Amino acid sequence: MRGPLIIAIGVALLALVVIFSSWFIVDESQQVVITQFGSPVGEPITTPGLKWKLPFIQRVNRFEKRFLEWDGDSNQLPTKDKRFIHVDTYARWRISDPLKFFQRLRDERGGQSRLDDILDGETRNTIAKHDLIEVVRSTNRQLVVSEELDDVAEPEARNSIDFGRAELVAEVLASAQSRTADLGIEILDFRFKRINYVEQVQEEVYARMISERNRIAAKFRAEGAGEAARINGERERELKKISSEAYRDAEEIKGRADAKAARIYAQAYSRDAEFYRFRKSMEVLSATMGPETTVLLTTDSELLRYLENSK
Repeated sequence: MRGPLIIAIGVALLALVVIFSSWFIVDESQQVVITQFGSPVGEPITTPGLKWKLPFIQRVNRFEKRFLEWDGDSNQLPTKDKRFIHVDTYARWRISDPLKFFQRLRDERGGQSRLDDILDGETRNTIAKHDLIEVVRSTNRQLVVSEELDDVAEPEARNSIDFGRAELVAEVLASAQSRTADLGIEILDFRFKRINYVEQVQEEVYARMISERNRIAAKFRAEGAGEAARINGERERELKKISSEAYRDAEEIKGRADAKAARIYAQAYSRDAEFYRFRKSMEVLSATMGPETTVLLTTDSELLRYLENSK
């Protein structure tokens, strides 16, 4: 009895293994290609659910049904006008035909590698056919340049463009799509992520920017110094005008005062001439004689007569 039981258990286990290796689940985000001894068998499975295959000899190869990301490396590329720039790109793609994709590229790593060759090559070809201004600008919108930078703006920046960045992107996308059609890949979108000058050109551009900014700053400083000189000149002129008018007014007041004083003196002299002469004599003596002054007077001196009469 033990022998048949062991055989029955073995058969049951073998049946379970066969059953579990015969079915698989396809997720909504996946699509499947069944291979037998490395070769595809049947049509790709693109609908989700429980699926069946031959156990042991058939293998399930799963591929993404969702959009995939391609992020290119930053490459140094020349433009038509011999400007060297760094161009960084990215794209979105999907596996549109899993059977053809498996036959040509095997897996997503192979797809990414093939996209590197196609998208980088088409980007290089497109950039080389157009001037830098076509890569940078998207429209012919009129540029607004400030007055102080009007004479230093890039001349080509004022030119109109025939294509622009959007059309260059479309050109790269169309060329790449034509090359991936037989690979089971559909490129959904392509964009320039970043565009910049190479390091040597960047240094030259920065040096020019610094030089032009210094020139503009010097221009502003010169204009400021001229305005300051004009203001100081007006201030000095106004100050001299005020001082001149004040001096004139002071002299007029002084003249009127002197005239009034002379008139008062004349009126006083006419009232008592003797007293006036006496007062003037005292003022002269007070101004000319000191404590140790020796005075020689004649006998007919009025001062001598005054001194004798005062005894």
